[in-house]
Amino acid sequence: MRKITDWHVHSRFSRACSQKLTLENNALWCEKKGVNVLGTADFTHPIWFSEIESQLIEDEPGLYKLADGKFPSMRYMLTTEVSQIYKKHDKTRRIHNLILAPSLETVRKTNAWLFESGFNLKADGRPILGLDSEELYKRLKDIDERTVLIPAHAWTPWFSVFGSKSGFDSLEECFGSMTKHIFAIETGLSSDAFMNRSCSMLDNVAIISNSDAHSPEKFGREANVFDIDQAEFSFDGFMNILRARDQTKFLYTIEFYPEEGKYYFDGHADCGVSLDPGQTKHHGSLCPKCKRPLTIGVMSRVADLHDRANLAVPEKFVTQKSIVPLPEILAEVYGLASPASKKVVAMYDQMITHFRNEFHILLDVSINDIKTTFGDDIAEAVRRVRVGEMLIEPGYDGVYGKVKIFNKDERKSSQKKLL
Repeated sequence: MRKITDWHVHSRFSRACSQKLTLENNALWCEKKGVNVLGTADFTHPIWFSEIESQLIEDEPGLYKLADGKFPSMRYMLTTEVSQIYKKHDKTRRIHNLILAPSLETVRKTNAWLFESGFNLKADGRPILGLDSEELYKRLKDIDERTVLIPAHAWTPWFSVFGSKSGFDSLEECFGSMTKHIFAIETGLSSDAFMNRSCSMLDNVAIISNSDAHSPEKFGREANVFDIDQAEFSFDGFMNILRARDQTKFLYTIEFYPEEGKYYFDGHADCGVSLDPGQTKHHGSLCPKCKRPLTIGVMSRVADLHDRANLAVPEKFVTQKSIVPLPEILAEVYGLASPASKKVVAMYDQMITHFRNEFHILLDVSINDIKTTFGDDIAEAVRRVRVGEMLIEPGYDGVYGKVKIFNKDERKSSQKKLL
């Protein structure tokens, strides 16, 4: 049975996150999106963890559902992201790692150790730890051998294992003796599976994708698709599939088009400067306007570390499907700046009511069925997204890329029909 997972999200106790992030509301949005297993997020935060303990019950091993019986098919996995700032090899490192835990008892022990070590777990759902990544993973394995650590958004400039600002050039440099336990890494919004597979040093790890959502509306903008039977449907079942990189069970990742991510190209947002890797080298990695250092983005870092001549994925690896979230598609059809506009929200809800969930619309429903029910323009927009027929102005230095599905003449024609 197909199961779609999104393990990296946040709670309302993380900075700059929506107050709508509650366990019940998250489950509601998973139903809308078509996400079957969501990360709880932020299990180190004491108030949020008390809600997890009181509102969730274990169903399958290591997977939890709402205790009140609402949204009975949706499951949670115990997850958190931690922010680590520490010195290694004479350089300050800033790394974000995703932790997946197999049980509530494991989380209790993990949180007790972090609290006793003097870390402030109340300040932020994503706590700041002055811990080396290798030492952190050693301690997590001492607490429970089944705990899994996955490097988060592996290429993001500021806080990631390969980030240009404070990362490393290999997993071994970061994780040392614990590298053998790193069997998956997360792409982040500005890279995808194909880009990661240009680096042979990652051949022995699974490439996963998650939304890193700060609001429930963003769930599933990146995700993982499994074909998993009921006997394997558990924490250990998912982890075993990733360890084995089983292509018959880990079918593909759902990816943001990486150009839409806010760190795809190099640039300087203050000056409105966006550069591809070749242009960056031409300017000596300095902003051509103000001469300050550029923020070196994901494409340049991949270009620096890759060792394959092109981005083709060897057949043995899991593939991907790239999407644009449905609200963004509808905003483009209507010529509206915000995917949160009333018109977009109304049509989104109509389409979800009719076709069940967003992933079903984006991945499965025939274009003809969309056309018959919701018109030519929406159907054509979904078709173009599926095959990548669109223009994306790449993101850079914290600025999201801009998706254009229709040209100006097509947009004018579409809007006339919608009036």
